[in-house]
Amino acid sequence: MNGPELDLEEEEDDDGSAAGARTVGPEYAGLRLDHFLVVCWPERSRSALQRHVEAGAVTIDGSAPVRGVKTRVRTGQVVRYAPPAPRPWSWTPEAIPLRILYEDDDVLVVDKEAGRVVHPAPGHTEHTLLHGILHHMGQLPGGGTADRPGIVHRLDRDTTGVMVVAKTEMAHGRLADAFSRRDVEKRYVAVVLGCPRPERGGFDTWYGRDPRERKKFSSRVGSGKRARTRYAVQATYGLASRVDVDLDTGRTHQIRVHFADAGHPLVGDATYGGRRWVRFRQQHPKLDFARPALHARRLVFPHPRTGSRVDLSAPLPKDLQELLDRLEARA
Repeated sequence: MNGPELDLEEEEDDDGSAAGARTVGPEYAGLRLDHFLVVCWPERSRSALQRHVEAGAVTIDGSAPVRGVKTRVRTGQVVRYAPPAPRPWSWTPEAIPLRILYEDDDVLVVDKEAGRVVHPAPGHTEHTLLHGILHHMGQLPGGGTADRPGIVHRLDRDTTGVMVVAKTEMAHGRLADAFSRRDVEKRYVAVVLGCPRPERGGFDTWYGRDPRERKKFSSRVGSGKRARTRYAVQATYGLASRVDVDLDTGRTHQIRVHFADAGHPLVGDATYGGRRWVRFRQQHPKLDFARPALHARRLVFPHPRTGSRVDLSAPLPKDLQELLDRLEARA
């Protein structure tokens, strides 16, 4: 693997990492250009690819950039895709309160709040966690890329809990290596509908974009990357269960997808909960929840300078604890 596996946010990143060329096979002759690009670069959404075509990022047979997404491709043509470079972000410090769990000269560990995007991305250019970290440190953290300095792993916008940020390039490199080697323990608490069986088990699946809904992910695909999740039911309340989850990999939305595909979506997950979550909230309005019920409770990692294990935990946020209290009262 070429880099750390990240706990990704929902927003897609527009970067140049997917550049390449594809030759049109006979089975794709006559396909619209944007549809062909989706086939060849499935990790990108069609809307992002359409934006990139309009920006001149695609050529056919070395011609001038093609700017019409409805252009039809022909057998034998070579389609080259060079995504635009990341947009520069305006780094204006913002006085965003940080719940700091640990800090030294090399790392900053925070308890991320719900609703906070980690770093700038399309649609989220300010009010991110990194803007608050800049205000706290007086300078941007070290390592990483221009639009996500210091970021070694990420949490979804609505996921709370422990997250480590590298303050120096040395720390970023060593932490990234530790995540790549899976020398990091990531423990989550989730509240899922029903009770998974067996009560202690795991998922080991292929993982990739949902072929029907490009903004979503799925473990019901025949190829892609592997995703491994281990879990143990800690308490069951009839309607739902509290589950401890360990991640062996960190795919986008991995916990949410694995449990949803197993028939036990997270409470509050409007994206992957489907009709089951809709029925649940209609039948039990007092148990409605405004976000996926997921909390990064514990993170254990080797300190980048000393190598000693750093073991940090974040308490359950108030909304999640109140949800568990309501479920217990009904059980």
